Amino acid sequence: METLNKRKVELFTAGCAVCESVVEMVKAMACSSCEVVVYDLTNTGETELLQEKVKSYGIKVLPAIAVNGKLLSCCQNKGVSAEELRNAGLGQPMLN
Repeated sequence: METLNKRKVELFTAGCAVCESVVEMVKAMACSSCEVVVYDLTNTGETELLQEKVKSYGIKVLPAIAVNGKLLSCCQNKGVSAEELRNAGLGQPMLN
């Protein structure tokens, strides 16, 4: 099972230019141990699922990033930071 050796990175966006630059940064920082999933909250086809995720993570601002089921502290009020992403393991291959 490949997902056991992956770090799950969930990005929550509103499809805006600011969100897109964060998506690009995360994808550039991600390594082979990162599974990056982007959730666009403007996608009306998945509204119920996305709202449940937003509520469970306590997301109040966008863009927001959760790694392995935990909302990064930079995303709780201050905005996304590369330092916080590195601290969460992005760009660092996982050892088996």
